[in-house]
Amino acid sequence: MKKVIISTPNAPKAIGTYSQAVKVGDTVYLSGQIPLVPETMQVAPGDVRAHIARVFDNLTAVARAAGGSLQDAVKLNVYLTDLTHFPLVNEVMAQYIQEPYPARAAVGVASLPKGVAVEIDAVLVLGSGGAKKASAKSKPKAKAKKKKR
Repeated sequence: MKKVIISTPNAPKAIGTYSQAVKVGDTVYLSGQIPLVPETMQVAPGDVRAHIARVFDNLTAVARAAGGSLQDAVKLNVYLTDLTHFPLVNEVMAQYIQEPYPARAAVGVASLPKGVAVEIDAVLVLGSGGAKKASAKSKPKAKAKKKKR
């Protein structure tokens, strides 16, 4: 399958040798976003909650540029320099993504680029946002009866 590079001026430019996102088929791999303001490439003002919101704003911009939304996210990886901020991630994330929520990991790290406290990356599957939750208690389908000949 062909790789399509996704780029938008509505999210921070890559500050290294990577793309904002790469689309392969219906899957989009979003690079990690930190709380940079796209227009200035400076860390957003405010507290950790404001920084988390800025990260989700940046992810939203890249998802839109890829033709999707954060509701299409199937996996998020959250990197925090202080895991006590994880409840804030939950609060802010609920403003950007509704159920069914994506799979997610949270990792405590020693440091992040530009000294920020949070970075988040994502994997989207376009068109998956409206998918119904799988039920662990769903009934098995009835087996087809064989015709006697």
